Amino acid sequence: MHEIRYEVTDGVATLTIDRPDKRGAMTYAMLDEFTERVEQAGADDAVRVLLVTGTPGSFCAGIDLADLASRDPDERGRDVDGGAGDRRGGVPLLVGCPKPVVAGVDGMAVGMGAEFATQADLRIVSTRARFRWNFTHRGLVSDTGAGTWLLPRQIGTGPALRLLYTGEDLDADRALALGFATEVVAPDELPAAADRLARTIAAASPFALARTKKLVQGGAGTDLQSHVGTTRVALAECFASADHAEGVAAFLEKRPARFTGR
Repeated sequence: MHEIRYEVTDGVATLTIDRPDKRGAMTYAMLDEFTERVEQAGADDAVRVLLVTGTPGSFCAGIDLADLASRDPDERGRDVDGGAGDRRGGVPLLVGCPKPVVAGVDGMAVGMGAEFATQADLRIVSTRARFRWNFTHRGLVSDTGAGTWLLPRQIGTGPALRLLYTGEDLDADRALALGFATEVVAPDELPAAADRLARTIAAASPFALARTKKLVQGGAGTDLQSHVGTTRVALAECFASADHAEGVAAFLEKRPARFTGR
């Protein structure tokens, strides 16, 4: 698949949606490949961070409507992540990836594209980034559940409902003000800025990163007492890990840590 590119360098897996003529609109074949690559990154010990991005000026303009129109209604309603949701207990694709996920957005993230951006752990965007949850204008609801579950928790219920109800665009400056984006940069600076953020995260302990992501996700659906108990279990695992021993040794020896994820 030339429209889905994947490469791993220095612990960062970069997954690029490469269909600029259609602004990154996904066919079902592309979506299957995209899903396989996300799962590959999640299972690969050499990958510490997943960076999802598009080509200059584009990200993902949603599902390709021409491809969608050619499908039977039953097939249109199948999992939008290639059926992998069942293997993750229904958790959205990028949320289910055990590695930190960064989205680098330079252009339109519409429908499914907005959902993928919402599923990412962090979003770094260019000044020309636009997010649009236009599902109600297609007679649909947010197709991965990210817009209706994650987005209100990220930016607040009122702002999320306005975007979901109206389908209006969320531009880069407003995304930053709402906390949806972590940084806004010029378009020509985005590739380097997104890669820099991914590499900064990749320098941390993979053992601790995976548990941090799991704790944050689980904390949204549990009470504080239960969460503290779960945290204590994770902390005990960390104390017993080779990564913790390496982190302490690196600090005492005043050198960069060489984490192994164990």
